[in-house]
Amino acid sequence: MVAGATSQASAALRTYPIAPGTVINVRSGPGTHFSIVRTLAAGSRVPIYCQCPGETVSGYYGTSKIWDNISNGQFVADAYVNTGSDGYVAPECS
Repeated sequence: MVAGATSQASAALRTYPIAPGTVINVRSGPGTHFSIVRTLAAGSRVPIYCQCPGETVSGYYGTSKIWDNISNGQFVADAYVNTGSDGYVAPECS
């Protein structure tokens, strides 16, 4: 039964495309002053587990202070992620 629940949870997790033709820096916190953990290749898609306010960034999809948590301790600027919204699309990180 646990395996079925895991499969359903995984299927429900939506991923979002990053800006076309852009390599994105993944940071350890919600701002450009945080260290770069890794980079995402152009054409990547990311899950958004939660979102939080942080440094304002101007990117492909406008200017935003929202940062997307894509994994434990990994954040990308929402201005580079095509969420289809200027606001939050996931719960706020606690």
